[in-house]
Amino acid sequence: MSIPDPCHAARRALLTSAALTLAGSAWPVSSALAQFRVEISGVGATQIPVAIARFRDEGRSPVALSSIVQADLERSGLFRVLDASADRLDETSRPSLGDWKAKGADALLAGSVTALADGRFDVRYHVWDVVKGKDQGGLSLVVPAADLRLAAHRIADDIYEKLTGDRGAFATRIAYVSKGGGKHHLIVADADGEGAQTPLTSPQPIISPAWAPDGRQLAYVSFESGKPVVVVQDVSTGRRRVVAGFKGSNSAPAWSPDGRQLVVTLSREGGSQLYLINTEGEVVRRLTQSSAIDTEATWSPDGSSIYFVSDRGGAPQIYRIPAAGGAAQRVTFSGGYNISPSISPDGRWMAYVGQVDGGAYRVHLMDLGSGTTKALTDTRDDESPSFAPNSRQLIYATRAQGRDVLMTTSLDGRIKARLTTSVADVREPAWGPFTQARR
Repeated sequence: MSIPDPCHAARRALLTSAALTLAGSAWPVSSALAQFRVEISGVGATQIPVAIARFRDEGRSPVALSSIVQADLERSGLFRVLDASADRLDETSRPSLGDWKAKGADALLAGSVTALADGRFDVRYHVWDVVKGKDQGGLSLVVPAADLRLAAHRIADDIYEKLTGDRGAFATRIAYVSKGGGKHHLIVADADGEGAQTPLTSPQPIISPAWAPDGRQLAYVSFESGKPVVVVQDVSTGRRRVVAGFKGSNSAPAWSPDGRQLVVTLSREGGSQLYLINTEGEVVRRLTQSSAIDTEATWSPDGSSIYFVSDRGGAPQIYRIPAAGGAAQRVTFSGGYNISPSISPDGRWMAYVGQVDGGAYRVHLMDLGSGTTKALTDTRDDESPSFAPNSRQLIYATRAQGRDVLMTTSLDGRIKARLTTSVADVREPAWGPFTQARR
């Protein structure tokens, strides 16, 4: 089997040798922390019209909370926002819901933000169900200035859940890698790409970030020692430890759902095979026993199965093996080249990157119950799909207008949001879990 082209991460991720090639590849010099611009395209099959008023005294806050809430809801593709600022509403108002129903709104949001003497801010909001004429309640959040964006995301989560019945994921975080100024960066940011922080800057490549289930740690592959090793780092404290630094290459970490083990790809015994290790770096068990290259493992949410990529059939395809050990079963049959599996937290879906006619690499979605598969994108160089923790969206990296960008998409492919910057190239996104340690 030929080694995938290392110029794009989706094609290099299959093989450990391809990952090694990345160490010498040239990325454009860029700013890792440039501000993101979100461009939303497409229209959802149905959209809930929500009227949002500018929060009272929002002009005295360093963050425009109502704008962040609006952007979150619109990015999901499920909401259409109406401007209610002219009515000068806040959480204490008694709006005429009949009037807002006549204006086409299904829900109404208003609130306030007040600076406190100790430097914190009191954020209050209220939601009304316009259609049912019901008061949906609200919350009060007292936060430091640094957490005002997080407060806005939590408000958006509350509205999302109240109006859809599903938990929102706007207050979660993503991780990704970038390069700028001759250095490689591991970046952690809010789900909209803003509020970026850099847990690690290294002169050597960093690849394959993976969140621990508690959201406190990231596993990734570092080349700082001159070879690929798997490192686990506490996001808040920066404390790091090598958990897989065996002979040969160590790559592609994936956490078990209980956070007690990782699956990694090791070549310690010759070929690239899957191994279970504990969080102290001790080998628990070798999972695969093939002469092929087995890599890119990911767990089922219940921890019973592990999905991975193998060329044992002559070309890269996705397989499944019991976590307790046993025979591997092939999962993908459509297309001759399928890599980078990601399983939705609800266990219903598998996203992956598949090659289509013409040589394009696109994100696909498989219904694991029926096996039905569809392409979600029309781009050429997609990589690293990762589900939101509510299983309602995907984030992935691709190339657009000659640049590496992050994209989110709804599971029907109708709504896409491009997270772009004027200078930064970004790759290998991983969407974090609900439970996360915040800064």
